[in-house]
Amino acid sequence: HVQLVESGGGWVQAGGSLRLSCAASGDISSINTMGWWRQAPGKQRELVAAISSSKSSTYADSVKGRFTIAADDAKNSMSLQMNSLKPEDTAVYYCNAIFDINLSRGSSWGQGTQVTVSS
Repeated sequence: HVQLVESGGGWVQAGGSLRLSCAASGDISSINTMGWWRQAPGKQRELVAAISSSKSSTYADSVKGRFTIAADDAKNSMSLQMNSLKPEDTAVYYCNAIFDINLSRGSSWGQGTQVTVSS
């Protein structure tokens, strides 16, 4: 299985930047896709960005051009650079990994990190 630990959340004023990191451990070689999700109070969890093992990435329309996802295979980690932050980006951000296990797929989540953007 795969274990994930996020870091880097915090408070920032609108227009500012934050960088989130996700450290992966366990059966790293089984990971197929990693992604960042977020959940604001009273809202459903939504996909922010994802990156595949082939380094193909996808973004939610609301963050395109502002957020950048990257994977560092040497460090077994993933990051999310968030620029031009808006108050509506305020949420708990979760790291997620989809991995192959026994001819099926498994999913692991980190504990989440709070991002607060003030206007």
